[in-house]
Amino acid sequence: MIYKILIFYLVIINLLAIILTVFDKSAARKGNWRISEKTLLVVSALGGSVSMLATMYIVHHKTKKMKFMIGIPVIIIVQLAVVLFVLVNL
Repeated sequence: MIYKILIFYLVIINLLAIILTVFDKSAARKGNWRISEKTLLVVSALGGSVSMLATMYIVHHKTKKMKFMIGIPVIIIVQLAVVLFVLVNL
């Protein structure tokens, strides 16, 4: 049961990461209200990092910002380390 909840959560957070990244790119082009960088990084840290990084490359958004090009891969590495730690200690 817990695995189903975890998978559901990861699907939702990754969809949110994609939607926010695409929305922010669209808003940037139009000069409209933007999603804050803090929000994008928090969503990434909450589990949407892989989808956000992939979407950034696909739509060419935030790819020149070091905060994102270094920060999100670091978040992914930390997330992988946590998963491995949990799996090893089960």
